[in-house]
Amino acid sequence: MRVSSRRRGLAEARVLALFFLLLMALTVAGFVGKNWLPPLASAHGKGVDAMIAYLLLATGTIFVVGHSVLAAFLWRYSGDAPPSGPRVKPRVEWVWALFPALVMAAIAEGGGIVLGLPVLEQVYGPPPADAFVVEVVGKQFEWLVRYPGKDGKFGRVEPRLVNDRDNPLGLDEKDPAATDDLVLRGTLHLPVGRAVVVRLRSLDVLHSFSVPEFRVKQDLIPGFTARSQFVVERAGTYEIACAELCGLGHYRMRGFVQVKPAEEFARWLDAQIGWFE
Repeated sequence: MRVSSRRRGLAEARVLALFFLLLMALTVAGFVGKNWLPPLASAHGKGVDAMIAYLLLATGTIFVVGHSVLAAFLWRYSGDAPPSGPRVKPRVEWVWALFPALVMAAIAEGGGIVLGLPVLEQVYGPPPADAFVVEVVGKQFEWLVRYPGKDGKFGRVEPRLVNDRDNPLGLDEKDPAATDDLVLRGTLHLPVGRAVVVRLRSLDVLHSFSVPEFRVKQDLIPGFTARSQFVVERAGTYEIACAELCGLGHYRMRGFVQVKPAEEFARWLDAQIGWFE
C-alpha cells in the first residue's frame, strides 16, 4: 500500500513537472512567434521598444530558468525519502534568498535606467524651439483639441464658462487671445516629421491620453496640466484611446489623430476659423 501510494505521488509530481515545462514552452512560443506591438510611428518609440524587448528577454530568461529548475526538482526528488545530511547553514540560506532579489533589482533598475532615461528625455525633456504646441483635453466621454490660432497664443479658459454645446472648453470671449483659438471634437491634426508638444488637461475625472503607435501614454489629472512630446514619422490616421477607466462611457471615449505632410497640414491649419470668429 505504501509503495503504491509512493508511485502515485511520483507519477503526479512528474505530470506536474511536465505541465510546468509545457507552460514554459507555450509562453515562450507566444512571445517569440509573434510581434504583439502595433506598428511604430514615432521617433522615440524605438527606445520604448528596445526597453520592452530588454525586459521581456531578461524576465523571460528568469522565467525559463525558474520553471526548468522547478520541473527538474519535481522530477528528481519526488517520491524519494527526505534527504539526509547536515543542515544548510543560515548564511547559505541568506545568500540564496538575497541573490535573486539583487539580480531582479539590477535587471529592473540598471537596465531601466540605462535604456529608459534617454527615452524619458525625449518625451519629457526641454522641447525644441520650433516645436508645434497643441492642447488635448479629456472629458466624459470625448477628446477636445485646441490650437492657439494665428496669434500663436492660447486664450484664457474659465470653468464657469464651460458649455457642452456652445463652449466645451470654457474659452473666455473677453480675452483677445481666445478669439481665434481653434477647438475640435475628437480629431487631432498633426504635421509629420516635426516635434509636437501636447498639453494635456482634464475637465472632470482621471483620463489617459494613449496612442499606441506613437508609444505615448500620459495620464490627465484634474487641475493639473501635463504634457507629452514626440515626433511622428509616418503620415496616416491613428486612434486616440483613453487608457484610464473614467466612467460608464469609457468604452466609447476615442478620437483620431490625422497626421499629414507638413505643407498639407499648414494649408489645413490656415483654412480653419477660430471658435469666436
